[in-house]
Amino acid sequence: MILAIALLIFGFNFLKGSNLFKNQTKIYALYPRVDGLIEANPLLMNGYKIGQVQDISLVAQKNTNEYKVLVTFLLNEAVNIPKGSLAKVISSDILGSKAVQIEVSNSPLFINNGDTLVAASEDDLKTTVDKRIAPLQKKAENLISSIDSVMQVVQHVLNANVRENLIQSFESIKNAIISLEHTTIRVDTLVNKEQYAIANVINKINSIVNNIERNNEKIADVINNFHNISDSLAQANIKQTIDNTNKALTQANVILNQINSGQGTMGKLIRNDSLYNNLNKSAEDLDKLMKDLRINPERYVHVSVFGRKERKKPKD
Repeated sequence: MILAIALLIFGFNFLKGSNLFKNQTKIYALYPRVDGLIEANPLLMNGYKIGQVQDISLVAQKNTNEYKVLVTFLLNEAVNIPKGSLAKVISSDILGSKAVQIEVSNSPLFINNGDTLVAASEDDLKTTVDKRIAPLQKKAENLISSIDSVMQVVQHVLNANVRENLIQSFESIKNAIISLEHTTIRVDTLVNKEQYAIANVINKINSIVNNIERNNEKIADVINNFHNISDSLAQANIKQTIDNTNKALTQANVILNQINSGQGTMGKLIRNDSLYNNLNKSAEDLDKLMKDLRINPERYVHVSVFGRKERKKPKD
């Protein structure tokens, strides 16, 4: 009976991960809460199980009404855990099973049997979801507010008159599309009727293109001739010619200004009317002389065959 009781105690502790014949290290961590953490949950380091949760108990805080959860860990592996390392409660699978993950610190000192680790807990599924959904919820609320504002603006803009105008516009668009269809049908009909004429035009265009191809060398010669002419013009001293022309025009302008101002012989002839008056008077005197010569020729010409006669009295 004693042996059976001893075997029962050994087997029970063995199933709990405790080995009575091996010196094991116990460490502790004090948590504000452990959601779902139970005895025999694994203690992990880098994903490898180095121990397990041996005991969980509720501990009252001194001088307060608060309680914290004391978790006792039993190390099965001889590992050195730096002091100040975190004992973080995590979810080991998607079903919500818990485990404790050791996040080592950079301390050169290591914990001993009975030391306490720094407790930490990852966010549970609800907290994680809330953190992820909170920004989306805020954006959704802002989006709904914007949509509400837009709908109010749309309702204000799309009043009865605007809706009536939109209906009329859609009707106009429909009529325009119908007209376009009729026009397309007419164009197709016209193209079908004028296929022969269009073919003739295309043939004439092809003939013109063929003539251009046949006379390509002549066209090239004409272009070369134009090129030579342009080169000749570029080489000619056009600037000197233009300067000489400008100089000649300037001199002619000076001469015309002098003539207009009455300077020189030409100026006096143009600006002074004395010559005109003298010429006019001379013409009048010449006319009178010719008339007198016609009426009284004996005053100027004396011809006598048989002797001199007595001169008649001149006429007035």
